[in-house]
Amino acid sequence: MRIKVCGNTQLSQVYAMDEMGIEFAGFIFYHKSPRYVVGRIDGEELKKAKLKINKVGVFVNDGYDEVMGYVEKYGLHMVQLHGDESPRLCERISEQVPTIKVFRIKEGDNIDWKIREYRTVSDLFLFDTDWFNYGGSGKKFDWHILDSVHIKKPFLLSGGIGVEDAGALRSFAAGKHGENLFAVDVNSKLESSPGIKDMGKVRKLLEALRS
Repeated sequence: MRIKVCGNTQLSQVYAMDEMGIEFAGFIFYHKSPRYVVGRIDGEELKKAKLKINKVGVFVNDGYDEVMGYVEKYGLHMVQLHGDESPRLCERISEQVPTIKVFRIKEGDNIDWKIREYRTVSDLFLFDTDWFNYGGSGKKFDWHILDSVHIKKPFLLSGGIGVEDAGALRSFAAGKHGENLFAVDVNSKLESSPGIKDMGKVRKLLEALRS
């Protein structure tokens, strides 16, 4: 099972995750986030870093030029759109770089309706817990809400996922949407403080999911 560790602010930790075999590292470009990466990791240094890990930039309601400027400056491999971006903006960006569109989920949502206009204009979906802010809530939603959804697209599962969820993740992956579960997205549950990862927990999750 692939893993994306999001909210990175320490380049040394990104190198460590690369050595572990983590596939995706997320970098947040939303200035209201406590994990805002600008000023904490130098763009040129990250761009030139000898890494196998895929670098994913996380954006919230930014324009095309701003997103693509950061893609170039930081050498990003993918873009994750976490706000209220239009299908047209998703399409423009995905023409240049693989794009993940985030949908925040709560009980009672018509998820098929939410995703309908984004099926052909983004490369992957990400389902996260809905709450009042654009950042992560650190809380899980009921993944089985997705059982009735016609996703038919690779997606990431996010929202308060920690080491203790490894068994439930394996069970979910064995279910209806297992073939489309592209990766799990983790953040605050594997931290010692915002933006600083607990590398022991990262390794434990990696081992638990791949044992």
